[in-house]
Amino acid sequence: MPSVMLRNNAAGDLVFYITKKDQEETVVALEHSGPNAWGGEIELADGSRFYLEPFAQTPKLPMTVRVKRL
Repeated sequence: MPSVMLRNNAAGDLVFYITKKDQEETVVALEHSGPNAWGGEIELADGSRFYLEPFAQTPKLPMTVRVKRL
């Protein structure tokens, strides 16, 4: 389960950064992104997929979380 940093870039896109691999990708799909749930399955621009345990509300970014590779 890698630790990743989630943040918004200058264009407002959600960016996923894996520090151990020095890999940064744009998030193209987020399973839950509404006001009552945020997280779930994440798909990156390179086709990689990860799972983030959903939060009850949208968190403040940037933040570091642990995700599971799918």
